[in-house]
Amino acid sequence: MTIAPETAPARRAMAVKEPKAPKETFSYSSDDIKRMLPHRWPMLMIDRAYDVVPGVSGRGIKSVSVNEPFFAGHYPDHSIMPGVMIVEAMAQLVAVVYVAELLEAENAGTGDPSASVGYLGSISSMKFSRLVVPGDQLQLEAKLGQKLGGLRSVSVRATVGTELAAAGSLIVTTERKG
Repeated sequence: MTIAPETAPARRAMAVKEPKAPKETFSYSSDDIKRMLPHRWPMLMIDRAYDVVPGVSGRGIKSVSVNEPFFAGHYPDHSIMPGVMIVEAMAQLVAVVYVAELLEAENAGTGDPSASVGYLGSISSMKFSRLVVPGDQLQLEAKLGQKLGGLRSVSVRATVGTELAAAGSLIVTTERKG
């Protein structure tokens, strides 16, 4: 009795791996974020973080209010959120994703997690596609990329509803130098 040799599709089918279980996601309130970041009013820019996969990616919300101090001068008769503030909000979401990874690794150990937040190193290919005005809700996204020594590349996006407001790449330091 001769057994037929395996066919190529059968060999490929045997090589298929089971999909990995998705990593656990976390949500953080504004009070949680205050414990995670060293920023305070008026520079604390994100109100909530959700769908955070520690060390990988996350989403966040920045509710834009006419009461924010930068609107007093940018521009008094036509309020527009400055692009640098949009970038700062995205960078703070990156910090939350990064600190969440440290907290998970330490199982929420002792110490001040905000002390591990690094700095924004560079901004590249940032494009602004829509004005952001009071009443808008910025939906932020961050996806951490490759580590380059003490630096990390990050892809970021900000939308208002379905409209893209800004997108680009950041380089952040992964540790604070004092």
